[in-house]
Amino acid sequence: MRSILIIFLFLTAVMAAGPTRAVAQPATGNGTATVAVDPGSKVMLPFAKGEVITYEGKLSKFISGISVAELTFTVEATADPDQVLVKAEARSKGALLWLLRFSFLQQIDSTIDRDEQFVLATEKHDVQKDRVRNSRADFDYSDRRVTYVESDPNEPMRPPRTIASEISGETHDLVSGIYKLRTLPLEVGKTFELSISDSGLVYQVPVKVTGKEEIKTDIGRVSCFVIEPQVFGPGRLIESEGSMTIWITDDARRIPVRSQVKASIGKLDIRIRSIKSGS
Repeated sequence: MRSILIIFLFLTAVMAAGPTRAVAQPATGNGTATVAVDPGSKVMLPFAKGEVITYEGKLSKFISGISVAELTFTVEATADPDQVLVKAEARSKGALLWLLRFSFLQQIDSTIDRDEQFVLATEKHDVQKDRVRNSRADFDYSDRRVTYVESDPNEPMRPPRTIASEISGETHDLVSGIYKLRTLPLEVGKTFELSISDSGLVYQVPVKVTGKEEIKTDIGRVSCFVIEPQVFGPGRLIESEGSMTIWITDDARRIPVRSQVKASIGKLDIRIRSIKSGS
């Protein structure tokens, strides 16, 4: 079940994607290719404070299209104008609750650099049925290190779990990677390599732009780039077999509208349900 949570959060842009270092082609300027402008900002971005995107996840295996989760991403301002806070929440619903008697809630607060979207700090609250964990990851770019500390609020006397890993340059968590993806100069045939950190570990994630499609969504019919992040396999973010495809709009908004994951648990289809634009 943890893999589903990772996919949800890594996803949404639809996740298909992760974080960021362009390999095949450097990002133009600051790595942006869109035009939604946050007033007073130095860089043109496809998102702004106040933006809220909601998604629904449906799982198919023996039964087709069972609703299992909802996901929300919210962009907020911070006291520092050079930073942005993105709040992500994945919550179980439907069949997971009444059929499998399993519930989960994962809340992530990601503080990121506004112009380049690399992560500065990640706070996570993770509930899987009776298991609860709180964690924080701090990214020190001068020391080239991420330090992750996880605690169990139900056992405050237990020593926290700590993991430290080396980082080399721009690094993302599962959330900031999504927003970085939205700023990249997407083009069919390009490949990007992203450095993603989760739970104190760091992974290199190749992301391929494989085509373009027009699809019908709850926010209308949209033309999209088709993206395939390589997150499954030995040494990858998810070590089991599987595949992920993401659809992100080919317009100034660069909205992740759909993600499809095929794995041993079945086929997970995540689709946008609504979007509230920021200002």
